[in-house]
Amino acid sequence: MTCDGPLVLIEPYAHRLGGHHQRTLAALAAARPGSLVIAPYGAAGPAPLRLAGARLVTGARGPAAAVLLAAAQWAHAVSTAGQRAFASRRWPRPLRRAPHQVTLIGRCLTEAACVRTARRLVPGPGAVVVLSTSEALHGAAALLGGQPHLRFVHEAVTVEDAPVRLLGRLARRGERRVIALYPTAAVRNQFADAFPRMAGQVRAFAVDDGHRLSAAEREGARTAFGIPAGATAVCLVGGWWPYKDIDVIDAALARLTQPLHLLVCGTPLDQEVLARWHALPQVRLHTVPGPVGEQVLRLVYAAADAALVARRPGVGKESGLVMDAARLGVPLVVSDHDRELSGRLGGQSWARLFPAGAPGALAAALDHLTAEPPDRPGPGAPAVLGMATAAEQAAFLIHAYARLTKEL
Repeated sequence: MTCDGPLVLIEPYAHRLGGHHQRTLAALAAARPGSLVIAPYGAAGPAPLRLAGARLVTGARGPAAAVLLAAAQWAHAVSTAGQRAFASRRWPRPLRRAPHQVTLIGRCLTEAACVRTARRLVPGPGAVVVLSTSEALHGAAALLGGQPHLRFVHEAVTVEDAPVRLLGRLARRGERRVIALYPTAAVRNQFADAFPRMAGQVRAFAVDDGHRLSAAEREGARTAFGIPAGATAVCLVGGWWPYKDIDVIDAALARLTQPLHLLVCGTPLDQEVLARWHALPQVRLHTVPGPVGEQVLRLVYAAADAALVARRPGVGKESGLVMDAARLGVPLVVSDHDRELSGRLGGQSWARLFPAGAPGALAAALDHLTAEPPDRPGPGAPAVLGMATAAEQAAFLIHAYARLTKEL
């Protein structure tokens, strides 16, 4: 089964720097020349899309899509105001959670507006894929959008309260018009009970674009950060979100016995913690506040002898940082927070695992980097993590969409 039309890529967060949605979007567009990219709120880095020959569409097209997008913007404004108003824990939990329910509705309306736009611009065959979707109201997005689509569901962040669950039940027949793509089995399992009628499949979101770091990039990056040739450097990339175990990193750094250059890049960051790290005797801190573009991110990775990933036990969503390290050729120091990920990385000479929540073990692993640095991941490393090339991913999406539309 094939799809003769263009690949339609919808990315509601294309206007934001940071994360790996930007890079995946550009890589897929480059793998399928002539792709249509719908970015409702604009694109922070449109140049790679244009170089790939993609058609970039911002806003909405058609009256129905325009109404849906306007309603989504109104919902997001109400949600933002509500979050500020009910931020204090003095308010009852239902009131504190209400703005987040409005966020789920706003995200659904945004997705529906984009799918409507795709339907108007590509009336014939064309594989429609929403790259970053809400964790709720899947059927409603399909019904309001008026077209089948594939949707990547990355994680469950917001708990659905009764009003959103009711809307979901009313639109349940729309769930047969979508295929949910989950980046890990753990994420799929989170949604299996809540959406038993919706077809789903595990598929890594990140793709291998083949742009590994070169020796020249690594040398230039270390010079840019002032890291001597014989020194050990580790990068800590991404915002400090609750699922990341910054506490265990904090405790581990205080126990180091060997000097370490630490490159911290991302947003949000805790300035008090950074000040504490700056004062540690064995740590030489380099801070690159985010969000940053792809070139700066490559610079940070290139300067490091290893990338550090520490998550709390049980976190099972896809780690863009682990995927970045594999595709760029950067060794990993990673917690064993996810059994499936640990199984893939176990025995790999380019990955050092340490027990999640164990600062002593992390300190020992970081100290050990100086005496025995790990190998660099080879070209086959992305496949170890289930990462497809951009061309393979594009072909998979087209095939999956053809299968979906044939079964309707």
